[in-house]
Amino acid sequence: MSTPGPHPRPFPGPPGPRIGVLGSYGGFNIGDEAILDCVLGCLRAHRPDARLVVFSREPGHTRVHHRDAGEVVGWEGVAQGPVLEVLSGLDLLVLGGGGILYDGEARRYLRLVRAAQHRGVATFAYAVGAGPLREPDDREAVRTVLPGMDDVVVRDEESRLVLEEVGVEREVRVTADPALRLRAEPFTGRMMRDEAVPTDTRLVGMSVREPGRAAEKLDESDYHALLAEVADFLVRRLDSYVVFLPMERHDVRHAHAVLSHMTAPDRGRILNGSYTPGQVLGFMRHLDLAVGMRLHFVMFAALSGLPVLPLPYSGKVFDFARRIGAPALVGVAREQTGLLLAEVDRLWDEYPQRRTELRVRVRELRELALQTCERCGGLLDRIGTGPAHTGLPGPDGAADGTGGPLRAVGEPP
Repeated sequence: MSTPGPHPRPFPGPPGPRIGVLGSYGGFNIGDEAILDCVLGCLRAHRPDARLVVFSREPGHTRVHHRDAGEVVGWEGVAQGPVLEVLSGLDLLVLGGGGILYDGEARRYLRLVRAAQHRGVATFAYAVGAGPLREPDDREAVRTVLPGMDDVVVRDEESRLVLEEVGVEREVRVTADPALRLRAEPFTGRMMRDEAVPTDTRLVGMSVREPGRAAEKLDESDYHALLAEVADFLVRRLDSYVVFLPMERHDVRHAHAVLSHMTAPDRGRILNGSYTPGQVLGFMRHLDLAVGMRLHFVMFAALSGLPVLPLPYSGKVFDFARRIGAPALVGVAREQTGLLLAEVDRLWDEYPQRRTELRVRVRELRELALQTCERCGGLLDRIGTGPAHTGLPGPDGAADGTGGPLRAVGEPP
């Protein structure tokens, strides 16, 4: 349970749009923190006078690690009265980005979005990810709230198809993940020494993740052994060290499990320090090759121009692999060991010829990610010259998108 933050303070300073940012923020996942960095950067660049408030699952972490976040409000495990009071004072609520519209979570986020709509606040979905969506309450929440948003942008085609299958009837724009706009920060020689990562040999980065709602079909013992075989192969093939990059706190345990299955565990390292998303991206520049499961690990590798082999455990990873032209096996299973090792071998051999194509594709994706920022900026401009809400039809045809009296998302009208 989150620790309640202090009661929200009044917005100080000269008049400017008051913008809330709602997502899976609070230090749980480096990819989500990278997204927050980029969303805040977009809003600050477009409206330096904006008064920002971040709705965080761990307010203390967000205050320390995002100094430009403005006001930070906890929204989990706290009384909802102060949260709704803050919503009432907003001109715009930005939802996301990142993968937040999935089973068990979508209804929670969209409850706040609907509350904002009820209060006449404009709402913008910032390159969100969707799916899996099988639970009736989450499907109903998505189907009823998204049509009342002023603009809905998703980060990949997979998410658009999920929303279409759920029954969302409105324009949905596909761009790219906001974290593609992240800037690298130095990962210094001292940091390398502190982590006992050698700098005089080839380095391979690897990302593993825990099973869970987003990766329900993963079998722990199966994929731990598979990735250990891949790591051992790369140690022998490239005379390299393998460095595991935990993108989420639970990844550490699974990295240790893979390391314990290796025949050459002395040639493996796990990053143990606490780093900013920019520093993790900066670390990628020390690597020669990357093999991984986490979406933003694969994304950071592509941004760094590395030969990267994604290991898709879900549609979002497969979709990104397709968009960067990377090889991607369907699933992560032990019976694929031979095929996976062959793909790694071919990736290394063919990369010099494929480097230019990767750079072009990544540049195109970065431009698509910028389009999300531009669409959000366009909405901010309209807010600045007229009523906060643009009047798109709501889920029941209401012009203000509120759909009538406030009720819990998923509750029948």
